[in-house]
Amino acid sequence: MVVGIVIVSHSKLLAQGVCELAAQMVQGKVPLAQAAGIEDGDNPLGTDAIQVQQAIESVYTDAGVLVLMDLGSALLSAEMALEFLSEEQRRNVYLCEAPLVEGAIAATVAAATGADIHQVMAEAQGALRVKAMQLGVDDNHPQHGENRNLSIGEEFTEKEIHVKVSNRLGLHARPAAQLVALAASFQSQIKVRNITRKTEYVRADSINQVAMLGVRHGHELGICAQGVDADEALAALGELAASNFGEDASTLWSASELAADGEERGVDTQEVQKSALQGIPASTGVAIAPIARFASAASVRMTPMFFHNPPVLSPQNYHTDNPSGEWQRLQQAIETARQEIQVLLSQASTQIGDSEAAIFDAHLLFLADPLVLDAVKEQIFTLRFHAAIAWQGVVEELANQYRVHEDSYLQTRVADVIDVGERVLRILLGTAPKNLHLTQPSIVVATDLTPSDTAQLDLNLVLGICTTAGSAMSHTAIIARSLGIPAVVGIPSSILQQPEGTLLALDGETGNVWIEPDPEVVTSLEAKRQAWQAAQQRARRRAYDQAVTIDGVRIHVYGNIGGVADAEVAVSNGAEGVGLLRSEFIYLDRKKPPSEDEQLSIYQAILQILGERPLTIRTLDVGGDKPLPYLDLPQENNPFLGWRGIRFCLDKQELFKTQLRAILRASRSGKIRVMFPMIATLGELRAAKATFCGIQDEFRHAGIEFDENIEVGIMIEVPSAVIIADQLAKEVDFFSIGTNDLSQYVMACDRTNPQVANLADALHPAVLRMVAQTIIAGRKAGIRVGLCGELGSDPVAAPILLGLGLQEISLTPKAIPAFKQTITRLNLTEAEIIASEALQQESAAQVRALVSTFNY
Repeated sequence: MVVGIVIVSHSKLLAQGVCELAAQMVQGKVPLAQAAGIEDGDNPLGTDAIQVQQAIESVYTDAGVLVLMDLGSALLSAEMALEFLSEEQRRNVYLCEAPLVEGAIAATVAAATGADIHQVMAEAQGALRVKAMQLGVDDNHPQHGENRNLSIGEEFTEKEIHVKVSNRLGLHARPAAQLVALAASFQSQIKVRNITRKTEYVRADSINQVAMLGVRHGHELGICAQGVDADEALAALGELAASNFGEDASTLWSASELAADGEERGVDTQEVQKSALQGIPASTGVAIAPIARFASAASVRMTPMFFHNPPVLSPQNYHTDNPSGEWQRLQQAIETARQEIQVLLSQASTQIGDSEAAIFDAHLLFLADPLVLDAVKEQIFTLRFHAAIAWQGVVEELANQYRVHEDSYLQTRVADVIDVGERVLRILLGTAPKNLHLTQPSIVVATDLTPSDTAQLDLNLVLGICTTAGSAMSHTAIIARSLGIPAVVGIPSSILQQPEGTLLALDGETGNVWIEPDPEVVTSLEAKRQAWQAAQQRARRRAYDQAVTIDGVRIHVYGNIGGVADAEVAVSNGAEGVGLLRSEFIYLDRKKPPSEDEQLSIYQAILQILGERPLTIRTLDVGGDKPLPYLDLPQENNPFLGWRGIRFCLDKQELFKTQLRAILRASRSGKIRVMFPMIATLGELRAAKATFCGIQDEFRHAGIEFDENIEVGIMIEVPSAVIIADQLAKEVDFFSIGTNDLSQYVMACDRTNPQVANLADALHPAVLRMVAQTIIAGRKAGIRVGLCGELGSDPVAAPILLGLGLQEISLTPKAIPAFKQTITRLNLTEAEIIASEALQQESAAQVRALVSTFNY
């Protein structure tokens, strides 16, 4: 029999979450029950003694029941519930003062090992010791079990094995629970120590003591056993370690595959590593190129923030007589920084996808952090500091807090703090941004790079990244991996002394870097690079295959791009054309709008890359989350519902006509489709078409050639467009569903507002029904219907979109191969079943759970 656990809380959601987390640790081996919330629609928070009684009875065994509570009436309800139990049951039920979440997890793991009720309660009561140790808090609670005899009987020989931990996050909760449960299943006494950190032995059957070892990736453990089944225990524990404590391969560093890869590719890895500097592998790949040194904002990690250009203020002039004016200057600088980051976010979304680009959402939140702003305001008004000095002081203090934090993950976030801080500071000081200007393919060498630096690197010229600081878990490393740039971080600082142009070689898989590598190293690395490139080419060749289902249904797969370089990436990933050219990117990083000839040259360059593949150009879509400073867009209370998209273009006719002329002229060079964004009414569509037809008439009269059969389509991203889709379909040649905006409009939430952004989930049945309705309207009208939102990059969505009847899709380029591969494993009949059931679900979570039950 196993001890039962009952969770009593005011919040039903909290109790469900705690039970779910605890259940995952022990895979259903421990009976768990909850008594939480009350049946009151207006005020559901509370506890009910009858619920507690029923929960206890549902998990009751003679082994006992441990009850954990949050606070207040939860304790009173639990005590009252005991009165409703029989006297025999009351003797086996224990109310525990342990913290609800930590205590529940520790108690559940202990119960799963077969521990008795007193041992389970002791583990729960000691659950805060791990957190106290990590926070440096003096914990006066006794260490439960520390008086247990850890000596081994003399009749058995003590045996020990050493294992290395490959899990990326070390021995965190789930793998630690696996170790504890397995150790407790043997009769022998089993102890464990962290050899890397030189700790003492602790009991292997105690989740708290194992957690306190602080085992991280790469640490070596010593596991000792003595008793009748010691050999079996060590063999089983060794196998558990070899299986990464039950975690899958996604939790491991790719460097763990180095030896096997080296053998397969014929590379003598030991020979190659001679004379190499050792760093941390951050992004896979090999690069051999001259050094290009870069002084990034992140290089100020241990120095004052004024790095690119010193402040124009001398120390004696750090104070101001006009604090109100300085505060206003800061507000303006923050607004300018916000616009810059919004542009960067949009660019990153196109290059690396919305998920990775969300890094810059955090940057936007930093600018609005009330604690930061209050601290700066106090320095300006109380100490009368100039805005730049106050801002620098507050941001540097915050950065230092990140630097010294015990959590290594949080330490990596200092680069984000400096990134945002330096951006505002630069604007306040009126200095130009620090950009990397390369004249030849190079490896960028720096102390560190900020996420903004990395996202704006020229992929044609930056072959690799090498920094002395940083972490493989940093946002900079995440972006480098998304961009496919080989990167090594944590290299000795001596590399910064190397002159510009010095030949450098790096292996982003092993973390090795060579300065002026000898011919033998270059030969070995070239072989590895060629093998890697050959593998990539094989994968790309497969990506060029059509997306055809098992039963012969084809979906055309296009790429979303923002410019010429993106077009090359899209084609190399198997794009059958461009389903969305976000033409607003042509308008970015400029002081005035691009001319007709400038736009024409860009469109022609993209068409040259595409060959006979189609190019769909979305006309200028600015406003909302895509501001352009030189257009002097007004401040709006809700820009997503304001003057944006086609509304803006219809009011700015000259700007609109300039773009349409360039598109028509380019149509002579290839297959172009034009697409209008944010169409909400028939009137808007007809007005946009009238402007376009007017320019066509001008061209005919002037004898300017263009494609007379150029197709015109619209984005379906507003609920009103879905509702009147049957009417709109009569006016256009195709629809393209923009699920990013459609989701936020359907769900009435701003996807840039973190408090409600989770509602903007395109897999919500309400959004999926909008998609279905649009496809049906398009099919009835005989026009093609595609989709160009981020939903298409979600693997869960593929069978649903196929089943709904989608004919074409446009994705972030890197998502194209995986989407095509998924389609080839599906058949239409099964996809239609999945789609039909998805529309009947109640939430996005249920849709995901539904799709996960199908094997495809």
